[in-house]
Amino acid sequence: MAEVIKMPRLSDTMTEGVVAKWHKKIGDTVKSGELLADIETDKATMEFESFSNGVLLHIGVQEGAKAAVDSILAVLGEKGEDVTSLLAANSQKEVISETKIEKQPVPENKEKNTSIPAILPTTQNNTPSSKIATSGKYKASPLARKLAAEKGLNISFVKGSGEAGRIVKRDIDSFSGGNASSFYTSTESYVEEEVSQMRKTIAKRLSESKFSSPHFYLTMEVDMDGVIEARKIINETNHTKISFNDFVIKATAAALRQHPNVNSSWLGDKIRRNNHIHIGVAVAVTDGLLVPVIRFSDGKTLSQIAEEVKQLAEKAKQKLLQPKDWEGNTFTISNLGMYGIEEFTAIINPPDACILAVGGIKQKPVVKNGSVVPGNVMKVTLSCDHRVVDGATGSEFLNTFKRLIENPVLLLGSQNI
Repeated sequence: MAEVIKMPRLSDTMTEGVVAKWHKKIGDTVKSGELLADIETDKATMEFESFSNGVLLHIGVQEGAKAAVDSILAVLGEKGEDVTSLLAANSQKEVISETKIEKQPVPENKEKNTSIPAILPTTQNNTPSSKIATSGKYKASPLARKLAAEKGLNISFVKGSGEAGRIVKRDIDSFSGGNASSFYTSTESYVEEEVSQMRKTIAKRLSESKFSSPHFYLTMEVDMDGVIEARKIINETNHTKISFNDFVIKATAAALRQHPNVNSSWLGDKIRRNNHIHIGVAVAVTDGLLVPVIRFSDGKTLSQIAEEVKQLAEKAKQKLLQPKDWEGNTFTISNLGMYGIEEFTAIINPPDACILAVGGIKQKPVVKNGSVVPGNVMKVTLSCDHRVVDGATGSEFLNTFKRLIENPVLLLGSQNI
């Protein structure tokens, strides 16, 4: 008997999926455990295996098309079996769209090009008479035409003062604008793109966070001279190269261990105080943003953190992350320092109570031991959910973070490199 295979829910936030590739075609024999299709979710492209044996009799979602969760993905059955009645019975759950995104018809107003003057005269003297404007013609003496051509004037914008609105020499002489350089014409255009599954999820989750969580922000300057020197020494002798962000993750994990109230989540009628420390690290990808998780960050060395971040970032960019790679964060770090950003505020990543926004390291004069000397400083901003974390709690956490990252010896010790 034929069996309907439905679009699976491959993540907790998935509402629809896109079939990136079919590994079987109609008429092929499919065995349980064999790869049936690659499905693009809101976070990654994942392999989908068949749970049944049979012949592929029907494909409900073509490659590149999207369908809602639980709609008909395919039908397996015996060779030659009629599935018409089965499909009819499930017609109300058919796919949202079976047309490939790139083949969708473009509405007439999807892309338009309209040539318009970018600059139009606004003064009364520069406006053509109503007769000229409606007829598209104008009256002008031969001398006026000659002078207008010599000066590069658009004579249609000159108002005539002669008989019946005729343009004469004095009108050209007194005209204050309208030469060729004053009238620039270009085109207006735009292109509309389909919103990807990832972008839809980012929009939904961060909008909910921003509008439901009362954010407040704490910013602090950190002296990075010690980290710069420590990183240089470590990278000269260590096989694994350490980044500044690795130091930030390590210092954050150590500070969270001392301030567990920051390592919390709002659950409506409860606040969860997490004993484990799982730090999410925001990674920019083509379609948006993914947040792979460094689990038990406080117990890992700098080298372990560095290796894991590199591996997860590469998997994120190739859309190979699995749910275990992005679920379970208790705190998040977003670093835009590599883009030259000095400071910014980040939106809290649910269900976390806080997110740390990290800016770039900047050289500036600083006061040390009563003298002004060159220094390297970095600004960090902690976004807090005021339902969970108060100003004093967040400030104490930031001060601990600052003390640890400014003193790498306290942060690391030989066993943590």
